[in-house]
Amino acid sequence: MRVFLIGFMGSGKTHWGTQLASKLQIPFFDLDELISKGENKSIAEIFSESGEEYFRMRERETLSSIIEEYPSVVLSTGGGTPCFFNNIEKMKKYGIVVWLNTDVEIILQRLMKEKEKRPLIRDIPDEELKTYIIRKLNKRRMYYELANVVLDNESDISTNAFIQTIIHA
Repeated sequence: MRVFLIGFMGSGKTHWGTQLASKLQIPFFDLDELISKGENKSIAEIFSESGEEYFRMRERETLSSIIEEYPSVVLSTGGGTPCFFNNIEKMKKYGIVVWLNTDVEIILQRLMKEKEKRPLIRDIPDEELKTYIIRKLNKRRMYYELANVVLDNESDISTNAFIQTIIHA
């Protein structure tokens, strides 16, 4: 079983991915971490030195490698992963895609605490961050809605309920 977790940055993909993988006793990977390790640079450094297009190419290659190498895996993707190179179709072809449709206010609270680690939002003034999130979410929504499973307000459910929803998808 392959499970691909998609959603906006700060939606809880890594948190839930580690728990799901542990319960299923299969490997867990965070796509951004894999890219960062492969490049021996932070995501922020990759963006600033090579640009978003380069990053998206590496993202596609890394996603393909994980699919080829792991018949069972939980993968936390980057917020933009489903929106480029037909990645959403590829993930659906090879596994279950789960959209963590987390409330904008929850995302905002989480991202305010970790802006410096997020290259796409680091330089956005605090008072403009909510508008940015809403704008980006609206652009990405059409890709996110293609997921096999949509979990609304993931912070309101228990770990067991989350896992059961995925297992029975």
